[in-house]
Amino acid sequence: MNIVTPTPFPKSQRAPEQVTFDRRELGVILGLYGRMVAAGEWRDYGISHLREAAVFSVYRRTAERPLYRIEKRPRLRHRQGLFSVIGMDGQILKRGHDLKTVLRVLERKLIRAID
Repeated sequence: MNIVTPTPFPKSQRAPEQVTFDRRELGVILGLYGRMVAAGEWRDYGISHLREAAVFSVYRRTAERPLYRIEKRPRLRHRQGLFSVIGMDGQILKRGHDLKTVLRVLERKLIRAID
């Protein structure tokens, strides 16, 4: 009697159809979003899951261009970093591997002097 091991299914070499934020990342982003809404700075957001990147866009008003875009680009994870914060004019404000440190550039907007 011969024992035959089953042949495994071939692994797919294709890239995933779209990039998404995981639950932990969304929790960090929505925590900052809630604080900024409470401060009256932000009013609306949009999430896009594309083939190359996942984008969380923040708006002051719905009809405007986004104030900031928080992007997750897996292709850049070994270079500049997986996450980036991009301003309204397209300038990259911060880029890095850790989402919390990248979002600190936006948390500085919450600090105000009290008279």
